[in-house]
Amino acid sequence: MKNSIKAIFVIIGTIIGAGFASGQEIYSFFNIYQENGILGILISSFLIGISIYIILKKSSELKVNSYNELLEKSAISKNIKIILKFIINLFLLISFYIMVAGFGAYFKQEFNIPNILTAIIILIICYITFMKNIEGIAKVNTIIIPVLIIIVIGLGIKCNIISSISKASMANMEVSGNWLISSIEYASYNTILLVPILLSLKNYAEKNEKKISIITTIIFFTLSIIIYFIMFNMEGLENVEIPLVYIANKFGSIYSIVYSIVVVSAIYTTMISAGYGFLNNCTKTKKSYKLLAIIICISAVFISNFSFAKLVNLTYPVFGLLGLIQLWFIVRK
Repeated sequence: MKNSIKAIFVIIGTIIGAGFASGQEIYSFFNIYQENGILGILISSFLIGISIYIILKKSSELKVNSYNELLEKSAISKNIKIILKFIINLFLLISFYIMVAGFGAYFKQEFNIPNILTAIIILIICYITFMKNIEGIAKVNTIIIPVLIIIVIGLGIKCNIISSISKASMANMEVSGNWLISSIEYASYNTILLVPILLSLKNYAEKNEKKISIITTIIFFTLSIIIYFIMFNMEGLENVEIPLVYIANKFGSIYSIVYSIVVVSAIYTTMISAGYGFLNNCTKTKKSYKLLAIIICISAVFISNFSFAKLVNLTYPVFGLLGLIQLWFIVRK
């Protein structure tokens, strides 16, 4: 049971990155569709849960511990394998860079600290964590994620989301339109990020795949709905880089500081998951692992000045479509 809990927290920590905890993802993929966003979150959560179960089960059946091993044992052509490796590794690297940009965007928005300075600090911490492999990532998430969940729920209570829920008109929901595509894309790009981490968790999750996927889905859905309703009917969020910190500021500095812990923690957990996934896929020796870790950390410093919101809105929908292709080929017999 202890290992299952660790696996759940690592999975949640991977999904709940800068985009999620900041509110930017939920706003861009769901809130803009108003009440239809509720159905979108439900569908996305279900698809993510199913994907988690399928990948965990497949990794156990095939006895694989890495993405490369999974592809080698999958019944797909050599050319498709090359394309899939390129897609997932590119996305993992871009996700790592986006988390760094999100970290810089937060400190720039709240304290006017230069992006490059905060990027250097967090990347040094990331490098240290990378050297500890999946065990280090599991320990970090076991500490951070429970605190993160409690704080998100607390902000939801403070924002009186029950009132927002009662104002939502179920009659306005329609099972058609762009919101459905958006919800599928959201689930899809999350699976790209999750696959290498799920494979690394094989020893933690073996024989408990169903339980882990169900609990993870419930937690993810609950947090998504809370964040959705915090921003429900909230105006003026279109050009805000980190919406939830902006909202927390309205309740005073204490709430702002507390929720800032959520954002910074979420950025860190997804940053190390994406970075570790990329390093694990692209290296075969400890020496090359260490060298590539140095390279991506240094290069991320230069990416940190890019707009966090634009990076999320431009890249994630594209990779969402590619994620569907990846998942199709991986789960095929």
